Amino acid sequence: MKALVCNAFGPIEDLKVEDVESPSAGPGQVVVAIKAAALNFPDALIVQGLYQVKPALPFSPGAEFAGVVKTVGEGVSHLKVGERVMALVPHGGLAEECAVDARGVIPLPDDMDYATGSALLLTYCTSLHALKDVAKLAAGETLLVLGASGGVGIAAIEIGKLMGARVIAAASSEEKLALCREHGADETIDYVRDDLRERVDALTEKRGVDVVYDAVGGAYSEAALRATSWGGRLLVVGFATGEIPRIPLNLALLKEREILGVYWGDWAKRNPKLQQAHLLQLLDWFRNQQIAPPVTEQLPLAGAVDALQRIAKRQVRGKVVVLVDK
Repeated sequence: MKALVCNAFGPIEDLKVEDVESPSAGPGQVVVAIKAAALNFPDALIVQGLYQVKPALPFSPGAEFAGVVKTVGEGVSHLKVGERVMALVPHGGLAEECAVDARGVIPLPDDMDYATGSALLLTYCTSLHALKDVAKLAAGETLLVLGASGGVGIAAIEIGKLMGARVIAAASSEEKLALCREHGADETIDYVRDDLRERVDALTEKRGVDVVYDAVGGAYSEAALRATSWGGRLLVVGFATGEIPRIPLNLALLKEREILGVYWGDWAKRNPKLQQAHLLQLLDWFRNQQIAPPVTEQLPLAGAVDALQRIAKRQVRGKVVVLVDK
């Protein structure tokens, strides 16, 4: 089979599409013939050796995909050959086939295509957990989303609106902000052109926001925390700028603010029943057309390297999906 292979941690441009041996399904596993795989910011980090987890070399990046069950391993009874599915894996999704723990494979709804299925799980599960379980976002509160035009950002906008919040989306260009408005943002801030805190003050009559969803990091984190109200919550989701901020802790003291980490992957392992309930909620919202994964580009496997480079430079909007079988 063909796969995008990382042979050594280093520049993204060193990745190559290679012919590799097809996987076999071990006990408790299935092999999925992949139709579509979504790209995410961690994929760009992991191949450079910059992620918190370093897979054994060589490996293929790619954490979420959709396709068809090709073979079923011993002990698997809830999935069958030919079934349409979507799945999450630590890595290995940017390949024509992937062997995966059957417990992490989910039937693809009949009304969901492969591209959408590949783009749903990681970003929407992360954002639902962040807003519901960690921030405990309440109806009537104001939510500020940083990096709002990315995959987790759009998911946060849509879920925030469904939870009854007023949503302010912040991104780095008018083109990105237009996508945020298409997905329901009430207000937008161009934080390259405008002062983030001043714009929040203007939009909230100086009250501040209740919750900040921060997948960006860098200098924007402190500015956003300063723009929160009494008891405001800053959700630490990621560091797309590449810079982990050093926030003065007196900012938490002054208004009893909270700085809260979001690590959905580990939480889901610790809370499988709650995660299953979240998944059912997301599928229900999808069926009712209340969420729509923002697939903005669909590329062949050969285009994945360029796309990952653009993701690392924050030059994409929404979700980029690789059509593996094209």
